[in-house]
Amino acid sequence: MERIIECVPNFSEGRNMEVIDSIVSAIEKSGGVKILDVDPGEATNRTVVTFVGSPEAVVEAAFQGVKRAGELIDMRNHHGAHPRSGATDVLPLIPISGVTLQECAELARSVAKRIFDELEIPCYCYEAAAQKPERKNLAVCRAGEYEALPEKMGDPDRQPDFGPGCYTDRAAQAGATNVGARDFLIAVNYNLNTTSTRRANAIAFDVREKGRPKREGNPITGKIVKDENGKTVMIPGTLKGCKAIGWFIDEYGIAQVSMNITDINTTPLHIAFDEVCRAAQARGLRVTGTEIVGLVPKRTLIEAGRYFLEKQQRSTGISEEEIMKIAVKSMGLDDLKPFNPKEKVVEFLIEDEKEAAARERLVRMTCKGFANETASESPAPGGGSISAYMGALGAALGTMVANLSSHKAGWDARWKEFSDWADKGQCIMNRLLALVDEDTAAFDRIMAAIGMPKGSEEEKKARAEAMEAATLYATEVPLKTMKTAFEVFDIVRAMAEEGNPASVSDAGVGALAARSAVLGAQLNVRINAAGLADREAAERLCAEAAEIAAKAIAEETEILEIVNAKIA
Repeated sequence: MERIIECVPNFSEGRNMEVIDSIVSAIEKSGGVKILDVDPGEATNRTVVTFVGSPEAVVEAAFQGVKRAGELIDMRNHHGAHPRSGATDVLPLIPISGVTLQECAELARSVAKRIFDELEIPCYCYEAAAQKPERKNLAVCRAGEYEALPEKMGDPDRQPDFGPGCYTDRAAQAGATNVGARDFLIAVNYNLNTTSTRRANAIAFDVREKGRPKREGNPITGKIVKDENGKTVMIPGTLKGCKAIGWFIDEYGIAQVSMNITDINTTPLHIAFDEVCRAAQARGLRVTGTEIVGLVPKRTLIEAGRYFLEKQQRSTGISEEEIMKIAVKSMGLDDLKPFNPKEKVVEFLIEDEKEAAARERLVRMTCKGFANETASESPAPGGGSISAYMGALGAALGTMVANLSSHKAGWDARWKEFSDWADKGQCIMNRLLALVDEDTAAFDRIMAAIGMPKGSEEEKKARAEAMEAATLYATEVPLKTMKTAFEVFDIVRAMAEEGNPASVSDAGVGALAARSAVLGAQLNVRINAAGLADREAAERLCAEAAEIAAKAIAEETEILEIVNAKIA
């Protein structure tokens, strides 16, 4: 899984576009990140920038943004409606894929230290990066805002986590930056079939974690109950990690429950949706749809789609595109306007189309295009890619039988059994599809090595080493195809034995395709291994391939016996 994090720094300048553009340029020029959004606010005098990339690239870009902001923004002259404490006010790191929140917290603390060490800008660490329990709350770190820094920086209990121990000229100019790590925050609005802000607010209070004040007698107009310390007693809402209010939107002519889900692991979007629906229904209202503000991680839609499919007792072993479509329709994400995952999912926005096309050159083709490309005078794609594709088709057939069995009339009690098989089949199919292009990439690596210069002894040595490494890789890839294609037999055997009898022939064809994939890939292992100088490695790889091939032939024979018996 690709390692991706997001950073959403808030800079204390929302009016001077030259300053904003210069900061954004510094972020972008650091390399390796993609700017997703730049949102300046005049009233708040604050700009929110969103960018993503690998952890290393994002941390470097964040530092460069803080550095440039510290050069251009003088907090002694700053005024705006939003709370703030520094030229870069907040700098949160957010895990998107392949990275944990704890890893982001460690990165946040390291960049905070670097900001102070190299830029002399004091830093507080908040949320998951907090070094003191009370500083998990950003409001505690930013208490008193910029104006309170002279007093706070001289107080041992309120000094920055990384700072000089006293108020300095640099702090006077750049303020203090709050560096944190948090989970992805989803901003979402639930559309209601009412124009009543009061009723929308009531639903918001029902579900938000903070809840509503406890009152004596009448729950709306009664006197607010205080505890022994004079603090308001709250009745908690039902959703952890959620903040919510109700409002009326002139543009749509409806009231909404507006929510920030700050902990999507504890409360995923689909759970929040269902709970808002329940609370609305309890008050005689209905949620007509959902509006996502900003972006979401792909897993949010995948988890939601799988959740609603399972509620329907339908197989989840379908493509990611279809799963996301179920999520969109189930939560009414297209209620107010069209919802295009390509424009709302972080991972899709990160992906560069040219890079993606190069990485998946073959599997993005049509069936006809792939056949024509194979038939051309180009040596790639060749037998290795075709073998991987045959294996993918075998897995696809097993998955199809599982999905048909899951939905078969009278077999409702077995839907989960077949859904699990379909999930497994989807996973194997996707791995084999990736191997279609990986096999061609392995061939390209050999061609690149052949093209290396060989004039001097040093060049000959480098070329020979590159050829050996490329040939080893080109031998290991079809071996990986053999191992992956062999996994198809588990699925097609189960479907031949237990699946929809009307589709038993499809399971049989799946077994034939899997066996062809294994034996075809074995030929590639053998021919590529022949070019290895390391004969011990060559013999070991060929022996492993022969063992898998023998097992595949036996599996195919047994499965076809089952299929033919059922057809007879």
